[in-house]
Amino acid sequence: MLAKDLLGRRGEDAAALYLTERGYQVLARNWRRGRAEVDAVVVSPDRQTLIFVEVKTRATDLYGYPELAVSARKMELLQEAADAYLEELGWVKDVRFDVLALTVQGNGFRVYHIKDAFKGY
Repeated sequence: MLAKDLLGRRGEDAAALYLTERGYQVLARNWRRGRAEVDAVVVSPDRQTLIFVEVKTRATDLYGYPELAVSARKMELLQEAADAYLEELGWVKDVRFDVLALTVQGNGFRVYHIKDAFKGY
């Protein structure tokens, strides 16, 4: 496994732990439909919101913050995957898109959680 892939996997694992420690329920990880993939699908602690989570992990923010790597095209693909997931699940409550930006810090990660990250797009 490439170092970049390993870092990404570690970041996704850390993101899932971060979310569960805060009361979110992880329903799926790396859910894919066609070209579109969602890193995590979670339910909010109050069980009222289904959240599609994009995880971006970087070893350093020297070349830019990880959250800035979520492109307009990535947002489109996440929306496609979310539409398919919602159709499959039959969810009728609120939906949002979050970004978890992780940067290596010591033996762990600094986590920046952007809730409702695509609002206004």
